Amino acid sequence: MATKTAKPAKSTKATPPTPAHTNDNSKIAKTQLIELIADKTSLSKKDAGEAMTVLLEAIVDALRGGGSVGLPGLGTLSVTETKERQGVRPGTTDKITIPAGKKIRFKVATTLKEAL
Repeated sequence: MATKTAKPAKSTKATPPTPAHTNDNSKIAKTQLIELIADKTSLSKKDAGEAMTVLLEAIVDALRGGGSVGLPGLGTLSVTETKERQGVRPGTTDKITIPAGKKIRFKVATTLKEAL
């Protein structure tokens, strides 16, 4: 009869987020940002999560209202109107009208440009 060897227990701790200065093109998830905030401040993960949620809601509300949001050292988010225009349906040569709409624009801060 074969004996089974015990498997090491899986860690319940989340893997630490990758440092922002690496050249890895992976995206940092919201949970990783929350962990970073909690680690660098005296906030608990719950409080850091609530702060992140409030921040994101404030940004979305400002953009919905047509305003712009300046993020120091990062850049500025703003909403711009697009005009109705002609386009071509992909895969065919059918001409279509693309309706007017809104787009989110991001202008990178000079300090970030220089840091990259």
